[in-house]
This record gives sequence, structure tokens and C-alpha cells, in this order.
Amino acid sequence: MTSPSVPHPPDLVAGLAEVRAAGYDIPSVIGGHEIRTGRTVPVVTPHAHAVSLGHAHHAGAAEVEQAITAAREAASDWGRLDAAERAKPFLRAAELLESGPWRERLNAAAMLELSKTRDQAEGDASDETVELIRANVANMAAMADVQPYSPDGVRNHVEYRPLEGFVFAVSPFNFVSTNNLAFAPALLGNTVLWKPHESSSLVAHLSMRLLREAGLPDGVVNLVHGDGAEIGQVALTHHELAAVHFTGSTATFRHIWRTVGANIDGYRDFPRVVGETGGKDFVIAHPSADVEALAVACIRGAYEYQGQKCAAPSRLYVPRSLWPRLKDRLIELTRSVVTGDPTLPGTHIGAVINARQHAKHTEALAKARAEGIVLTGGGTADTTGWFVEPTLLEVADPLSPFMTEELFAPVLAAYVYEDADWEQTLRLVDESTAYGLTGAVFAEDEAALARASEALRYTAGNFYVNDKPSGAVVGQQPFGGARASGTNDKAGTVWNLIRFASPRSVKRNERPPRTPGNDAWAAR
Repeated sequence: MTSPSVPHPPDLVAGLAEVRAAGYDIPSVIGGHEIRTGRTVPVVTPHAHAVSLGHAHHAGAAEVEQAITAAREAASDWGRLDAAERAKPFLRAAELLESGPWRERLNAAAMLELSKTRDQAEGDASDETVELIRANVANMAAMADVQPYSPDGVRNHVEYRPLEGFVFAVSPFNFVSTNNLAFAPALLGNTVLWKPHESSSLVAHLSMRLLREAGLPDGVVNLVHGDGAEIGQVALTHHELAAVHFTGSTATFRHIWRTVGANIDGYRDFPRVVGETGGKDFVIAHPSADVEALAVACIRGAYEYQGQKCAAPSRLYVPRSLWPRLKDRLIELTRSVVTGDPTLPGTHIGAVINARQHAKHTEALAKARAEGIVLTGGGTADTTGWFVEPTLLEVADPLSPFMTEELFAPVLAAYVYEDADWEQTLRLVDESTAYGLTGAVFAEDEAALARASEALRYTAGNFYVNDKPSGAVVGQQPFGGARASGTNDKAGTVWNLIRFASPRSVKRNERPPRTPGNDAWAAR
């Protein structure tokens, strides 16, 4: 893991000071109007939860209805703009975020509200957000270039219209760049109701301010803070719901899908339901694996950002012949991870996001200690911040909850298999969880790699060879999984964008028939 021990650059120091001192009064933004309900919830720093960054005003059913109305009113003009015109505010936002005050302001907010280190914040809040915006613009152009054949005398064209209705975008806390859930549909001409996670109100607020400064028209994206169940009850049952763009838990996504299904007779169209959800991501090592590369991948993948990445590996399958060396190295590396205030240079990981998650992890690790499976770590503390120690477990049961259930914490569970049981272990990796998000295989034996790739074909939407199964890069490893991990629509690609477009085929006959010959009735 890397975390610079040198001082932060002056611009970032200024950004941190600005965000700490601002005392944000965070409204919903509906049709360009800032709505403050007075139902406020504090915005705190997870690693110092007594420190407030401000408060957010939670909306209710009335504000959700107001946002849907604002989206409807903005849809006609926005959806009929030329694609290049729609791209302008997004590209301008990317420019503002690439350098200058906006870059450091949003990075600082990610460090303070989300407890990210400088490296993690920069890779997410500024870099990946910029990459996603530019990739979406390029992919929108590439999609428009996919046109049908036009024979002599006929002009055929496909128009990529926005959906009819509003898109309900629901973003998680762990990545600022998931503002893409709202940005991408809007770029295609849709209007959006955006509901961010309650623990990421500030970074969503700043992302919205950035878009407005970049020139996005009022009502195109309507930002509504509040309780997910309360907001979802109105949005998900509304007649004009056109699509859901979601990242979050599998349980919540299943609830969304059930709600849409139960209300299917009430919609104008069949809503598109696009989601990226949970994971129980794996690393499997063959006896030919490079132990040092394997150890580093496990530590970086499992512990970066406190394991709060849906791609973070939390289950490790290792052959008995490698385990003594690997175990010692994993323990050594785990104990070297510096946990604390992520705004301080030299810190590797910060705190988990909130008290509810901390309590869940505390309960799980108490169980691990009681079972005697903790090799190192296993402690939690909440006096100052919601801290969870990087933890390495060794389980004897490959179907232990630590090997099958998502925890979303810096916890890696290892299962040791007999070297001769490579084939059985591949089946175990494939069948022991409901998820299918990311995974990695480590081997120097090419035949073993080929066999793993085949056996694990549907086990991961993002599959890595001799690398950690996290850290997908926009434009390089399109991200998303299937099974209980989502709809595998690959954010940042044409495959994702097409879910928020409604193509219309247009035929212009330049020589229409003027006599009712027999062939006039043949075509549809």
C-alpha cells in the first residue's frame, strides 16, 4: 500500500482548511432552487465523529414530487438539445475538476466526509470523475455512429432519444465518482432525480455545485437528500419512472426490483433497472503462485479504503504448500498498515463510514475472536472515530459466513486447501456465494490459469490474473458483475449508456411506390 509521508501540497492543505471551516448548510436542489426543510442531519468526519462539517436538510414525499415535476418541466428542452450542446456543461465540469480549487475542494471533502486518504481521494473524487465524464461523452458519440444500412433510394437512421420519464439515480457513499449514476443519464438527454447516500451528502452537494457552475440547466439533475425508504416509496411507484440507476447493497436492489415489479401496471413504460450491488470477492492461489505478489495484492485489495469497496477481496483460497510463507508475510504486512486520521500524511486507512457499519463489524469480529480464527487484528474502537483494525482470519470451514457473506470491512478470511484439490477448490470458489463481481487467480502455470479462467467464467464480471481484484480503471477494465452483484452494465461504457436511451428507427423512402404491385404488401 502507498501513502505519502511527505506533506500535502499547499492547494490540498487549503482545500482541507476550506472544507473544515465552511459549516455547510446542505439543501436539496430542485429545479435550480435550494430547498431547506429544517429536518437536518449532521455531516461528520468518520475518523473524528465529534467534528461536524455542517448539516444536510432531509427531504420528504412533497419534495420528491416537486423534483419529479421539475424534471418533467426540464425534459422537453434538454432532451431535444444536440448531443454536443448537452456535453458542454459536463466537459466544462471536467475541466474545472482537473485542476484548481474544485479539484482540491472535492478531494478534501472525500478525505473528511468519507475518511479517504489523499491517494484514495484523488483517484476517486477528481481523477475517476473526470475520466468517467470524458468516457461518457466519447461513448455517446460512438453510440450515435452505430447506424443501419441504407440501400439505394432509402435513408435509414436511428435516433438515440432519452427515455420518456425521469431517471431515479441512487448513489452509494464509497465513491464520489458514482455521481456518474446521475451524470451519465443526464448527458444522454434524460432528466434525473438523484438521491445520494446519507453519509455522502457533502460530496454530492459539492458535485451538484460543480455541475451548476459548469452551466447545467436547472431541473436536469435534481438532488434530493434524505432517507432512502421515504424517498424511494414516492419515486419508485411514480407513473413517470423511466429507469433506476443504482449502486448499493444487494438487499436494497432486490427491494427496488420487487417494488417496480409490484407496480408494473402503473408505469408509462417498463422501467429500466440498472444496478451494481454487493460482492464477496475472491483471490485463489495455485501452488505455482508468486507468494510476494500474492501477499501484496491481498493486502492492498482487502484493506485499501477500509475494505469499503465492492471489489475488495475478502476471501482467499491458498494451497497448503504456500500457506506457511504466505501467512507470515500477510501477518507482517497487515501489522504494518497505519490506521488513523487519513488527512495525515503516512496514514494508510481511515475509519469506516458510520456508527451502524462500525457496530456490524464489531459484532462480526467479536464472533471471529470467539471462534479463535483471528491471526492478527480483529479489534475495533469508536471513542474518537469508527475504526476497525485490518484483520486476517484463517477459517477451517469454507462455507463460514466470513467466506460467504459480504462484510464491507478491512477483513480478509483465508481458507487453506490441499494442493491436490485444485479442481474442487475452483468449484468451491464458484459455488459458495451468490455474488459474481470480482476475483483474481494467481499462478505461474499457464495451464492452471487457463483452467481457472474457464471454471470461473461466470464467477466474476471483472477477472484478474496475477493482480488484485480491485482498482478497475475507466476505459481499461469496464466494471460490473452479475449474479447477486448486479446487472453487469459496465459503467463508463456504451453498454451502460444504451440502457438510458430509447432508439427510434426512422426510414425515409426517396422513391415511394406509386403502383400497388404484389411486392408492396410483402414488407412489414
